[in-house]
Amino acid sequence: MKIENTKAQMRKGVLEYCILSVLKDNDAYVAEILQTLKDAKLLVVEGTIYPLLTRLKNAELLHYRWEESTSGPPRKYYGLTPNGQLFLDELTTTWTELQHAVSIVTQNKKHDNE
Repeated sequence: MKIENTKAQMRKGVLEYCILSVLKDNDAYVAEILQTLKDAKLLVVEGTIYPLLTRLKNAELLHYRWEESTSGPPRKYYGLTPNGQLFLDELTTTWTELQHAVSIVTQNKKHDNE
């Protein structure tokens, strides 16, 4: 079993959550989203992010708008829809619970009831 495959699967599993989180306060275009993910050490390429953004938009979790750019062609800015915000809120709750559970398991803590 290759460790790189497992690491890639772990990243893919949280990518949707991370993208929605990037967009929770401000709309952003793809280069900004990619830079934020890159800064966080989440290695993502454009070929991965575009299909995911399309899927999130088709699920009515994201909307987009075109904005003129002073340095090139117009840019497509993505933002959360109201449904996207609700979805993100649910994912945040799930992520917090999952982090807690994984922390307990990986740190080998005993339950207080035992």
